[in-house]
Amino acid sequence: MPKLKTRKAVAKRFKITGTGKVRHYRGGKSHILTKKTAKRKRRLAKPKILKGRKARMVKKMLPYS
Repeated sequence: MPKLKTRKAVAKRFKITGTGKVRHYRGGKSHILTKKTAKRKRRLAKPKILKGRKARMVKKMLPYS
């Protein structure tokens, strides 16, 4: 069986936690921050856990993590 390739774009954006969940940071925190509320900016700074089908797709693209 040949080695599986990792999707590098996915590897840069998502990490697998110790318990096997898929973690990522949200977009929209780099510019045009003046019109965003403080609450929204705080929320964007925190990581998010993917669930369901999307998490399964990401795990498939990261075979060795």
